[in-house]
Amino acid sequence: MLATFPESIRKALAIPAHNATGTIQDVKHVVILMQENRSFDHFFGTLRGVRGFADRFTIPLPQNRTVWQQDDGQGNFVMPFRLDQTLGNAQRFSPKGEHSWIDARDAWDMGRMAAWVKSKKPLSMAYFGRQELAFQFALAEAFTICDAYFCSLHGGTNTNRLFHMTGTNGPSGDGPNATRKSIVNNFWDTINEVDNGTVGYDWTTYPERLQQAGVSWMVYQNMPDNFYDNALVGFKPYRKANVDSGRPVSNAFTYRSPPYDPSLDARFPLYKGIANTMPDGGFLTKFREDILNNQLPQVSWLAAPEAYCEHPTSSSPIQGAWYTQQVLDALTANPEVWSKTVLIVNFDENDGYFDHMPPPCPPSRVNGVLSGKTTLPESALSPDYYTHPSYYTAATPGEPMPEWTQPDGDCYGPGPRVPMYVISPWSRGGWVNSQVFDHTSVLRFLEARFGVRETQISDYRRAVFGDLTSAFNFATPNDSLPSLNVSLTKAGADQLRLAQEAMNPITAPSRPSMPFQAQVQCPSRALPYELHTSARVDPSARTVRLIFANSGTAAAVFHVYDQQNLEAVPRRYMVEAGKQLEDTWPATGNHGLYDLWILGPNGYHRSFSGQTSLSQSNDAARPEIQVCYDVVKGDVYLHLSNDSKTRCTITAVPDAVYGGVTQRAQLGDQCNFAELHWDLQANGCWYDVTVTSSHDPLWRRRFAGRVETGKDAVTDPAM
Repeated sequence: MLATFPESIRKALAIPAHNATGTIQDVKHVVILMQENRSFDHFFGTLRGVRGFADRFTIPLPQNRTVWQQDDGQGNFVMPFRLDQTLGNAQRFSPKGEHSWIDARDAWDMGRMAAWVKSKKPLSMAYFGRQELAFQFALAEAFTICDAYFCSLHGGTNTNRLFHMTGTNGPSGDGPNATRKSIVNNFWDTINEVDNGTVGYDWTTYPERLQQAGVSWMVYQNMPDNFYDNALVGFKPYRKANVDSGRPVSNAFTYRSPPYDPSLDARFPLYKGIANTMPDGGFLTKFREDILNNQLPQVSWLAAPEAYCEHPTSSSPIQGAWYTQQVLDALTANPEVWSKTVLIVNFDENDGYFDHMPPPCPPSRVNGVLSGKTTLPESALSPDYYTHPSYYTAATPGEPMPEWTQPDGDCYGPGPRVPMYVISPWSRGGWVNSQVFDHTSVLRFLEARFGVRETQISDYRRAVFGDLTSAFNFATPNDSLPSLNVSLTKAGADQLRLAQEAMNPITAPSRPSMPFQAQVQCPSRALPYELHTSARVDPSARTVRLIFANSGTAAAVFHVYDQQNLEAVPRRYMVEAGKQLEDTWPATGNHGLYDLWILGPNGYHRSFSGQTSLSQSNDAARPEIQVCYDVVKGDVYLHLSNDSKTRCTITAVPDAVYGGVTQRAQLGDQCNFAELHWDLQANGCWYDVTVTSSHDPLWRRRFAGRVETGKDAVTDPAM
């Protein structure tokens, strides 16, 4: 497999890291290329090692369906299906559905995620394989792929790019004239000859903070052909700088797009944020020159031309791959620059494409009440809920306001997972990083390196989403070098696009089946999670209480699905490091049945089921379990207890993939406590144990996840 890497990746792998201090300070340049409109499952559901189609712990749906079986509204199930470019037009395939605020929220459905096809279209379930994404797979397998990176908002391009460049979509804006409004759909994403700085967004952008701190920066783009992918054009200071420069550019009209004049930077430092800095059509000439002349800024943002941005309707994966290759070739043309550079390639939103993982959103509001809890005070959650008036203004007086401008009180996001590569001399080796990130994580990484804080990132996002530093090894970077060949050409990429357009369209199969994902382990970065969930049954009240605790170093979101009532909105619990929460559920029916299904980061899973009726008598057995970790060795322990003298036999069966033997313990009489232990050294510290009891045939507990030791490990061997 290593022998198939493209030449551009070979060059990048061959250049050793600048390792003067062994810290993040060795990074001198950060280059950010945000591409267009792909979900993670759509691109990488079959990539080995990531949480894709082989994920065993997913959202349960009614009628014993899994999240992979989406109802089309007519009683038919639609499942993920392959876009095979040998059989039809895969490279130019589009789901042909909406991908804006209303339909995106409907598909997410407050975390139930059972209405994806009904809210989008059956084509939303399409995915690519390795053949269609040869370069993208090679990038992931040569460097680092993040499989828990979420877009920031349930919506489209501009709003997600606002988070990417400012940390907010408006409500937490802290500019001198910020109005605490918000925006949830594309708006003010173009400039034209009448924009003079009197209209536009009024909060502070991160480039402004870099400018004030003396950190050099640049937006490399072609105006007007940047596919509206520069969110800075919506902000008043940039619009004013555009006019004041005397050389205004526009990406709404082609009447004027003069090349950027660097001499203007002294008087109009923000002008380079929206100027025509790559007048060669966006094909990186100025970017290459700055690299070769050792003039690459400390922070650079790239906007690809429309045909190479990977958008489903305007571009193609092969053309996006070629453009990414050109960026990598430009950086590695000067080995000294590349040895000090981090290249981040991410995607703004998922378009109409399906992804199966529930976004770690704050609790939804149902009839004004939060469905779940967080350890933050509710006042700190204000920036994360759509309760703010919209920035949208009608073009014509009296024009009706669109539905999406009406606040509904639920959370803005995050939205579905999108692809994210971390490409650098410090992230080589085909790593999978499963820490939870979103677009604000890129700003957090810039904070960590340059010390310029983005104050508009909400408390919730700052707690839940990491800063990307876990994706790197600055102290001892991997210096492995495989043998590589093959490369892409512009002519070849363009030709494949045209050839694909001439082929018949691909449709969803009439007999759906689950895709195949290779069961191969990959190296996996250490994560900051140490999470706990335990249950307490109250027979007299016919309730189940769950206790969520976090002894790790980063916040996490627990998603709880009540399998006795899957139509209900799932509850979400965000628990900060060192804190805990608890909540109760009513048991149902004459027997007091309960069945709670919990999902967390990196395959963390707990389930609790049983019936309270068998525990109501004074002489009934009442066993319960607490999971504990040996964070030095990576082992797992089950602490068993029985709040009764009535005997019961506990049987704990580990999943065969992980190894280990079935263990039993008797509780009751004079022995109400026991401990079971599994050594996890042989399987990368992964565990999956199902526990039953002789006192109740429906009593069942399941515990799965990975014990974090602070050391790098491997991806889930059972996935």
